[in-house]
Amino acid sequence: MIRIKRVYEPAEPEDGARILVDRLWPRGISREALRLDSWYKGIAPSSELRKWFHHDTSRWDEFRRRYIAELDSNPTAWGSLAELVLSGDVTLLYSAKDGRHNNAEVLRGYLEAKL
Repeated sequence: MIRIKRVYEPAEPEDGARILVDRLWPRGISREALRLDSWYKGIAPSSELRKWFHHDTSRWDEFRRRYIAELDSNPTAWGSLAELVLSGDVTLLYSAKDGRHNNAEVLRGYLEAKL
């Protein structure tokens, strides 16, 4: 099972492996407080795409399309995460304020479709 959770939400036993999927470290939170298992920086949207999107929901559909294209062009970035998903529960951690329009949501859908 793939869950998504904002980094500021508390860790729970059912989270499984907790994976940060943002390119930048979240503000105001320590590594210890995050209770992180791994940080997949390379799976996050490119800096250019992230800056272009800038959490503008009117750009959401295009952001999704572009991010999926980035993932398609770099299977090495998501391949090891897919293997981790197949071995047990995973929670993808993101720092965006919007729970519906964020890269973790796109990534979860992408991985579910691939698996």
